[in-house]
Amino acid sequence: MNPFATAQAQLDEAASHLKLDPSTHDFLRWPMREYWVRVPVRMDDGKVKTFQAFRVQYNDARGPAKGGIRWHPEETIDTVRALAAWMTWKTAIADIPLGGAKGGIVCDPKHMSLGEKERLARGYIRQISNVVGPDRDVPAPDVYTDPQIMAWMMDEYEAINGKSQAGMITGKPLSVGGVAGRDDATARGGMYTLRECANALNINLKDATAVIQGYGNAGQHAHRLLEELFGTKVIAVSDSKGGIINPNGLDFCEVSSFKTETGSVVGFPGSKPLTNDEILETECTVLLPSALENVITADNAGKVKAKISAELANGPMTPEADKILFERGIYVIPDFLCNAGGVTVSWMEQVQNAGHDKWSRPFVYEKLDKIMTDAFYGVHEIREKKRLHTRLAGYVVAIQRVAEACHVRGWV
Repeated sequence: MNPFATAQAQLDEAASHLKLDPSTHDFLRWPMREYWVRVPVRMDDGKVKTFQAFRVQYNDARGPAKGGIRWHPEETIDTVRALAAWMTWKTAIADIPLGGAKGGIVCDPKHMSLGEKERLARGYIRQISNVVGPDRDVPAPDVYTDPQIMAWMMDEYEAINGKSQAGMITGKPLSVGGVAGRDDATARGGMYTLRECANALNINLKDATAVIQGYGNAGQHAHRLLEELFGTKVIAVSDSKGGIINPNGLDFCEVSSFKTETGSVVGFPGSKPLTNDEILETECTVLLPSALENVITADNAGKVKAKISAELANGPMTPEADKILFERGIYVIPDFLCNAGGVTVSWMEQVQNAGHDKWSRPFVYEKLDKIMTDAFYGVHEIREKKRLHTRLAGYVVAIQRVAEACHVRGWV
């Protein structure tokens, strides 16, 4: 399924509930700006390879655009458009003064050297340097990008502009303006929403079981935090090569060390194998889709056996699946609420950089907790009041805020 078609369908449904005027509805269905660029890179073998890349600025009515940069061999403009749209609603639902954007480069970083990655990072910034910046559009890490890549991009941008501008990008190493707590912010923010959701449903997370589909950065941090914060037993996890299950629980330190050593969770001692399809259908209290888009569809939504689905990945569920889970009484914490911790702490990094300040990890976590808790109940109240599935309730909250900013500015 085209992820941007999914994003538009979700917007259309919310616009109908909001009775959004046609002009505003039409304006919000598409990105305000798109940039398609070609990035030539000299590879280690001496040949020049040209990479297709994108930057989409979906909407900046509420503040500078904000969004990550993905490096993926199957990256498409429609994926980037969808993620830029979801980032727009994500910043609005968290009620932080930012808009939404996203970037992508069609490449396979798993087969690139460190030098090739640096040249690609710098080349990309040279191509888009005139459309990004601390008061315009602030990139960040995403799939297959990391703090080192952000540092190279910042350095290139500063070289082009001839001055220090740490706030032009977030997710940087601490030594060059990064903020403490950004490393686990996406997962931690999701844990705060999960805690409040469990409280609302009278579920004791200490007695709960969890399944994590996707064992990258967010999935691994979620595993650790489920154990540390709540004492929740994680019984199954998976990565791109497959999954594992142990009803007695999987220890975070042991599983993460095994993945680091072998490159996958598959074959972890004492576990049984599962496919990525089977892991979504494993009986548990909390399911955490933490991989890529469209993994829960109309075909398998009826087989999900969880009480809560907490979406750390972007766009893991189709609109049809949303309705099926709602009808079955499964509480979905939608992606643009559940994983908003990442962009929230990125915003804190921007504010820290703008004030030439340095914030402590406890300070960041305290502020993140309040923002995510307020965001959860803002959506939960609309869900209960209007009897909507949670994603639709979240869209109603977010779109109303963005639409109001567009109206106040006189754009529509």
